[in-house]
Amino acid sequence: MASGKVVLMVVVCLAVAAAAAAASGGGHSRGRRGKSARLQLVPAAPGASMAERARDDRRRHEYISARLAASRRRRRAEETSSVSSAGAVAASAFAMPLSSGAYTGTGQYFVRFRVGTPAQPFVLIADTGSDLTWVKCRGAASPSHATATASPAAAPAPAVAPPRVFRPGDSKTWSPIPCSSETCKSTIPFSLANCSSSTAACSYDYRYNDNSAARGVVGTDSATVALSGGRGGGGGDRKAKLQGVVLGCTTAHGGQGFEASDGVLSLGYSNISFASRAASRFGGRFSYCLVDHLAPRNATSYLTFGAGPDAASSSAPAPGSRTPLLLDARVRPFYAVAVDSVSVDGVALDIPAEVWDVGSNGGTIIDSGTSLTVLATPAYKAVVAALSKQLAGLPRVAMDPFDYCYNWTARGDGGGDLAVPKLALQFAGSARLEPPAKSYVIDAAPGVKCIGVQEGAWPGVSVIGNILQQEHLWEFDLNNRWLRFRQTSCTQ
Repeated sequence: MASGKVVLMVVVCLAVAAAAAAASGGGHSRGRRGKSARLQLVPAAPGASMAERARDDRRRHEYISARLAASRRRRRAEETSSVSSAGAVAASAFAMPLSSGAYTGTGQYFVRFRVGTPAQPFVLIADTGSDLTWVKCRGAASPSHATATASPAAAPAPAVAPPRVFRPGDSKTWSPIPCSSETCKSTIPFSLANCSSSTAACSYDYRYNDNSAARGVVGTDSATVALSGGRGGGGGDRKAKLQGVVLGCTTAHGGQGFEASDGVLSLGYSNISFASRAASRFGGRFSYCLVDHLAPRNATSYLTFGAGPDAASSSAPAPGSRTPLLLDARVRPFYAVAVDSVSVDGVALDIPAEVWDVGSNGGTIIDSGTSLTVLATPAYKAVVAALSKQLAGLPRVAMDPFDYCYNWTARGDGGGDLAVPKLALQFAGSARLEPPAKSYVIDAAPGVKCIGVQEGAWPGVSVIGNILQQEHLWEFDLNNRWLRFRQTSCTQ
């Protein structure tokens, strides 16, 4: 789940087995070869407090750990099946504008999303850790307990636009999922399946450890996507509908985590997520490129389903930039990768192999909903020891919640920039991530830089957050189970 406030999630009665299968081609575009469509990614805000982001990331890491522990305790038969339809490969693609949410004071990335018939526009958090897409909603019947216990929606902050709400009654394609259906009772993890009546809609109740909550009912609807590419190279005015999208209609929510957005776009690996549904129609893959998290509000990149930017050029990713994507039932809906080693200035650090092993209750996931990278204790201690050793000449500064911060203006080199130790992550398959220094020695305050990684519990999962992912193109190939990446400005 996204929202930067992270979750102890309880989902009540969702269901979409039928929905996920419903739209393998149907009312969607009859994709001509060469078409593509993109979702724009919108950035988080330069004014966001890094300390607040770090605290939010710790809450999210607690949620991730709880979610994975629950997954290990209750395996479901459907978790071991492939989400993507082998026969659903299409030559077309679509993309959505994506940007950093820093201007709202959050560490998330926002995507523009249109749902319903006629289409209603929203700005959602792009979250690879969520399996339910939901939007703030009005006009749908909801469980009595959700309305009764929910806090009134807080008034938006002065700089935030008035909230948008989905009105299912205005959509010709909205279809509630019955609570009495078998899919509502058994398909969705954390389903409570306690129907108030045989005709009640499937309901959900997301709970967060900061007392935030999102409650409502689940149905299916269509999403409108703008196709691009084709012979003319533009095609921005060509639109298509993706049918049968599983959508949560949140009629009650509380807490600050959701005030800056209209909801969550689920990019997790799950039968009900938007990413799995859309990828199955568009070649079994999706990709995103995250602009610098402190980029201006108008800096935009894209979340793309289907053929990404490399498919349109002659320069495909280098062989060394791909690593196996671990779509393991023990970590779903998260995406895991195998880390072979971590090095600083070319020297491999002494980190026990079990830290990176999913089978030993370790492992590493790629998460767009976490800002700062979180490393399990053995890896964290090794990384910060190596980095801080080479930054020891700078005066230390106390800045909660970081352990290592420095007065960067005190560097004694005549005003030149201090060389930051080079951090690199070696993945299985010879893929190597060498992020820019600003992605791990980060600007935390004027004149102050901090080692921007956090310590996570051990045993426990490590998380590669969106700041370490920034200015890279990441492609999730669900059909072939590869993760590809390469460095780029993301704004081209």
